[in-house]
Amino acid sequence: MKVLLLNGSRRENGCIFTALGEVAKELNAAGVDTEIINVGKMVFDGKVNEAVKEVAEKVKEVDGFVVGSPVYYASPSGEILMFLDRLFGAAEADLRFKPAATIASARRGGTTATLDVLNKYFLFNQMPLVSSRYWNIVHGGKPEEVLRDEEGMQIMHTLGKNMAWILKSIEAGKNGGVPQPVAEEKVFTNFIR
Repeated sequence: MKVLLLNGSRRENGCIFTALGEVAKELNAAGVDTEIINVGKMVFDGKVNEAVKEVAEKVKEVDGFVVGSPVYYASPSGEILMFLDRLFGAAEADLRFKPAATIASARRGGTTATLDVLNKYFLFNQMPLVSSRYWNIVHGGKPEEVLRDEEGMQIMHTLGKNMAWILKSIEAGKNGGVPQPVAEEKVFTNFIR
């Protein structure tokens, strides 16, 4: 089992990377492999096509998905939004039905608005959302401040444990003969007559 964690920040080792690392520790402790990719930096450096191609290949093999973004102007980073728009267009079928979670990091506010935007990518694509014991957020302006956010750290640890449990439950269901849902062809309704 493997979970792919995507860092939507321009900073390779910043607050989101720190939070993702805490989620990854819990997944690893539960026997789930992890990989963190900094797509935010790749997109910021003009390598969006490369980032989408790399991740689209990896999602074929992973079982779960975590996306993290810092809060910029009470919203996810522009880099992660551009990336996810492209990724879900390119790899929609390979992402469908895989458990997913989002995390947000802010110095102060805007985290719930950020989670709302990011979660919609998963909801629109029939991906079960993994929760923690509160919103999946951390606070701090620097990685060392994020590590001092005791509640935020507990939330990241709980998120990792919950993701591992859901992945193992899905695997047990498959082994027990519970079939995965089949995606229906999308129906599009136009409200203009």
